[in-house]
Amino acid sequence: MKKRCIVPKQGPPAVGPYSPAVAANGFVFVSGQIPQMPITGEMVIDSFPAQCTRVFENLRIVLEEAGASLDSVVKVTVYLTDLEQFGEMNAIYEKYFAAGKPARACIQAARLPKGVSIEVDAIAVAERNV
Repeated sequence: MKKRCIVPKQGPPAVGPYSPAVAANGFVFVSGQIPQMPITGEMVIDSFPAQCTRVFENLRIVLEEAGASLDSVVKVTVYLTDLEQFGEMNAIYEKYFAAGKPARACIQAARLPKGVSIEVDAIAVAERNV
């Protein structure tokens, strides 16, 4: 099995010893994305909708660097610190996954990295080799 670590040039930096994504056997496995600004690394903490939007934009950036897209995502896991925000997250999520709905799990987590309210990881089918 060949695997390739994906580190987007314009994407958010990893906050630990891991790759933002790994491509292997025609799939792209994207690590948990948090609402981190791509270039500065600063966290978006303004509002929950702003955090959600940043997370899905980060996911899009990493997928595109790996030769995939939001349309090629087959599985998503959403981690929220408060399931009361599920409806807000769903409204934003739906805009990013309008073409095809991937399988999904949503979990309430006691705490997430850097004190954020949302984290999202994904698995996609690679659309092209990069």
